[in-house]
Amino acid sequence: MVGCGTCFLPGASDRPACQRPRPWSQALGWSSRRPRRPEARGEQAGRGKRAPPGAGPRGGRGLGARAAPPHLGRKRLSRGGSGGLPRFPRRRGIPLSSPVTRGSETPGAREEEEKMSQKQMKEAFVSNQNGTSVLEITEGLCLPALCILCRGLLIILSQHLYSSSHNSRTRFLVDFAFLIVPLVTTLTIFSSFVLLEYLVAIILGAGLLYEIYCRRTCYARMPFQKICEKFLKVSLESEHIPAISCFRVVNSAFTAVAILAVDFPLFPRRYAKTELYGTGAMDYGVGGFIFGSAMVSPEVRRKYTKGSRFCYLTKSLYSLWPLVFLGMGRLVAIKSIDYQEHLTEYGVHWNFFFTLIAVRLITSLLLIIFPLNRSWIVAISITALYQLALDFTPLKSLILYGTDGSGTRVGLLNANREGIISVLGYVAVHMAGVQTGLYVLKKRSHIKDWIKVAYCILLTAIGLFISLSIVQVNVEVVSRRMANLAFCIWIVASCLILLSSLLLGDIILSFAKFVIKEAAVPCSWKLIQSPTANKKHLESTVSEAKRKEPTLCLITAMNRNQLLFFLLSNVTTGLVNLSIDTLHSSTPWALCLLNLYMFTNCLIIYVLHLQDKTIKFW
Repeated sequence: MVGCGTCFLPGASDRPACQRPRPWSQALGWSSRRPRRPEARGEQAGRGKRAPPGAGPRGGRGLGARAAPPHLGRKRLSRGGSGGLPRFPRRRGIPLSSPVTRGSETPGAREEEEKMSQKQMKEAFVSNQNGTSVLEITEGLCLPALCILCRGLLIILSQHLYSSSHNSRTRFLVDFAFLIVPLVTTLTIFSSFVLLEYLVAIILGAGLLYEIYCRRTCYARMPFQKICEKFLKVSLESEHIPAISCFRVVNSAFTAVAILAVDFPLFPRRYAKTELYGTGAMDYGVGGFIFGSAMVSPEVRRKYTKGSRFCYLTKSLYSLWPLVFLGMGRLVAIKSIDYQEHLTEYGVHWNFFFTLIAVRLITSLLLIIFPLNRSWIVAISITALYQLALDFTPLKSLILYGTDGSGTRVGLLNANREGIISVLGYVAVHMAGVQTGLYVLKKRSHIKDWIKVAYCILLTAIGLFISLSIVQVNVEVVSRRMANLAFCIWIVASCLILLSSLLLGDIILSFAKFVIKEAAVPCSWKLIQSPTANKKHLESTVSEAKRKEPTLCLITAMNRNQLLFFLLSNVTTGLVNLSIDTLHSSTPWALCLLNLYMFTNCLIIYVLHLQDKTIKFW
């Protein structure tokens, strides 16, 4: 047998050309015989040279530019990053399947060789990516806020028109259609049409809001300006802030879709995790998860107010044992089944759960030493000192090349250097989340106060994006692998822009509930009229506030069992990858599989919520 030429798939020389198996690269529509650009050949020629220790790309081109890795220099990157399947090197003069050794091969050896090649192909498929622009990621990140607003407006209008609440099945399908399906399509087939999705969502939301206002049952004869004046005097009653719950659910759903979609060809390569420098959509996931957890951390919720600091530290350490169990379990499972890994993401043994453990330990100690309302100072200090260490010490060289400068993985530190050292950046993100949670969770009574909160958070996010452009030009571009200063600024700015969008959506939804009598939307604010307002409308709003909030809500269900949803998504992702050849899946099949995967995970979480069960061991 002889090799097919450009891939590892064996081909038979005695077969006619029409019956020979197609190379995997051609099967996916990527021609391996396409001539390479001169700069690409130059890149191959200079592949053996690496930048000196401590060197990194400087002079980024602002928010709309993609950062180039060091070996690409100033070369302009295409919108798709390093898309397409990679080429695998082949040694000249040695066929991939030699007739001499064919008789000595056993079926088990051939299966093992095919399995190893599949693993290498999947690892290479998600590696060496350059990312996309900050602007494109921000556009896709804020779209769920519009979808959640449209979902709430649709519920209000349907309640008014049909005078009956939806059953559990209908409510689940509505939530799934407005929350999950747009995320799946945005990260796959509509990735290049995000602005069109915005246009559709804005038109739908504006139409629903206009229809609600025209059919209003309260203040029907009052002009719009007077209605707005009365709306600003309305008070809110809620045990929690709906925007924070929606923020955490959006991050969880985004992560769940991305971790499986990245293994399919329909997922844009520019959205995958970047290798060294740049911003990919998946680079946001871990930082957004840590920021969202920090906003509702025990310190912010004043959970451990009684007792000494030693007692508080003991309780914090005790709450980490599930993460230790999950981290070790994932490590053993990955190594035992020889599952594909992206080595430069965390290292050989490190994973996401170990990062959460380290961040929780360090932040618990910091919050004992420093007051809560000074968390933002701690965050700025950590990021500044860490960036100085990257620029003026061998720390950057250690992350990129190991202790010996040749990329060794010998020893615990060298094997997991990316995961261990990047913890410092995530600690800063956590402290920024704590400060944000303290600000947002302050007791506020009037709707006008929440408008100021949303406005303040939005201005802060814009200021951070401006700072990010300056840092990328003068200091260093974003690097998830190092979690540097630019990365921390980008994560916090993206989280704040999403949070402000959700707050503004909640305010608009509250206005729709204000003009429709006894309107109720799950996972939204309850309205209470101020004492100086109309007494007739006071009775209706008070009775509505006393009503029990509907529990038929996918957002509430996912927020209630967020860790279980994340674990379930990881397990089902592994099962899909082990049972299906994701690299050669067609677009319709991959899209159906992604929606079925999310539907199954969400349905399990929803059923647990309907049964009033919370899976928590601490």
